[in-house]
Amino acid sequence: MSDALVAVETAGTESSVPAVSGARQFWRRLRAQRAALVAAAVVALLVLIALAAPLLTALEGQDPTTYHPSLIDSARGGVPVGSFGGMSADHWLGVEPQTGRDLFARLVYGARVSLGVALAAVVVQVILGVVIGVAAGLGNRWVDLVLSRITDIFVSMPLMIMALALLAVVPNGFPRPVLVALIIALVSGWSTTAKMVRAQTLTLKNLDYVAASRLSGWSTWRTAVRELLPGLAAPVITYAALLIPTNISAEAALSFLGVGVKPPTPSWGQMLTSADVWYQAAPQYLLLPAAALFVTVFAMTVLGDGVRVALDPRAASRLRVGTGRKREDRARTAAAPVPEEDPA
Repeated sequence: MSDALVAVETAGTESSVPAVSGARQFWRRLRAQRAALVAAAVVALLVLIALAAPLLTALEGQDPTTYHPSLIDSARGGVPVGSFGGMSADHWLGVEPQTGRDLFARLVYGARVSLGVALAAVVVQVILGVVIGVAAGLGNRWVDLVLSRITDIFVSMPLMIMALALLAVVPNGFPRPVLVALIIALVSGWSTTAKMVRAQTLTLKNLDYVAASRLSGWSTWRTAVRELLPGLAAPVITYAALLIPTNISAEAALSFLGVGVKPPTPSWGQMLTSADVWYQAAPQYLLLPAAALFVTVFAMTVLGDGVRVALDPRAASRLRVGTGRKREDRARTAAAPVPEEDPA
């Protein structure tokens, strides 16, 4: 997390230069990274699958909660009947052991929970982090001291222990996905965002145009909205992109521990919890949600790193010039003097 924070601060400092802050330059640099484009396509596909989960399950003719006891072999402990976990034209990825619920339906609906919780938590983390970070950076010494100490306390809090404690005391009637998103957002993420925003605010408020706006009589709120937020956009967007895979992993870990999303609502982490004893009898029940989690987190991480590089002028210049041997040879050839022709 500290390495990511340093990278974001570097990106934010450099990307505040007006020459490289336009959206056109950002998209041009992002398109120059093939890995980031592939990751963006994968993320877009995952989001589309999550949004179209009802349509996809309707095409299959299944739903994520209906039990199919006829599709499991109770004599063998609930193993799905048939090869490859009961895969068929009616059940594209087979069925769950013991319950017979359709695995494809639970996977696509689980994508809605995992992505929805992660994105909702990021929104709360960014709003809290920006508000507290800007307030600490623009406030007086006592405001900065109090907010910084509160932020330090939350930075030092272990997410899993605090989440376990909070989830244990909240009534069961509260919507579980909303609760998990709020706990992930309030316990972690916003504090590191606030520290990064505070550091950027302290740097930006010493610039001439920000100092001039404050000396001209503008209120702190107007200065923050008109002068600081445009300069904070690049590092905040970068860090938000890096927070999404962290939140997905946190939701999966909480569900795996049994305190996250409760059945019958499907979740990838919850599926992994149920699959830990079926990896030999029905390996697809373990491999499919694990593969979905791996692909999602990996694609989000690559995309977040691509956004960081696109917003970092120094990284973007390295992309243009390159450090490979072929580019160095071409640059050396171009710089070499042209031999004069022999008059004879």
